[in-house]
Amino acid sequence: MAWGEKRPLLVLVGQTAVGKTALSIRLAREFSGEIVSADSRLFYRGMDIGTAKPTLAERTAVPHHLIDICDPDETLTLGQYQRLAYATINAIHAREHLPILVGGTGQYVRAVIEGWGIPEVPPQPALREALARLGGTELSRWLRHLDPVAAARIDPRNVRRVIRALEVTLVTGRPISSLQEKHPPPYEIKMVGLFRARESLYRRIDARVDEMMVTGLLDEVRRLKAAGYDRSVPAMSGLGYRQLLAYLDGEVSLEDAVARIKYETHRFARQQATWFRRDDPRIVWFDMDVPTGETAVLHHVRQWLNALS
Repeated sequence: MAWGEKRPLLVLVGQTAVGKTALSIRLAREFSGEIVSADSRLFYRGMDIGTAKPTLAERTAVPHHLIDICDPDETLTLGQYQRLAYATINAIHAREHLPILVGGTGQYVRAVIEGWGIPEVPPQPALREALARLGGTELSRWLRHLDPVAAARIDPRNVRRVIRALEVTLVTGRPISSLQEKHPPPYEIKMVGLFRARESLYRRIDARVDEMMVTGLLDEVRRLKAAGYDRSVPAMSGLGYRQLLAYLDGEVSLEDAVARIKYETHRFARQQATWFRRDDPRIVWFDMDVPTGETAVLHHVRQWLNALS
């Protein structure tokens, strides 16, 4: 499909288990699209079942990008992801296909569509450890002194983000807020959001967790642990993995571990809702509990693309 000088980017967002994967594939087939993952859990090789990664058949049917790009013990920074995403989107445009950015990790989606300035400061373990010893109150006081703009943006209870802001400021000698100016990319962006009623979403989450257990999630965690990926590896703190590691370490029963996965995934879905606010004017929302939900999305996207052509 030709859009002239306009470079479209379709963005599909929503909470976990809402139905993004199936709809993104349908959209890609309908509009000559390729899918660019904006789900940080899908980066890691070997972590397939617990992340609800698209199946091999799904990835064969439609091109998928930025999946299985690092090992569980590797770090992929937000800045690295952003650069990879832009390069991938530009390559899809060069093929005259429609890039479809899909994910439930709001930070990664926003970094791409808003063009966040992301300081290129690698983690400084010794500095982080020293800062962590100061405690939350002192860290917040120090950040207010060094960068009041960043301090006003960051919840002081989010100690990890406070430490990162101080880390960047101390390493670069410049306030992190001055390094975070936004430069939106030159795309025609259409954001589509999917939602379901809370109880409906919870039922889907619980059913998916049960299916994961049936299809071998516990064995997947066993293999990862045997390969040396234990709870010291950040990727293994993800939903499903940390709970089953606790079971394998004899800390909880399997029944309790599975119940905990469901409970924590419900909470994660609520957190996602704060990233993808229903009052965000950029997002057009569609109710996936109604039978015509998918059809309505297809119609909306078709109208948008026709207007660009």
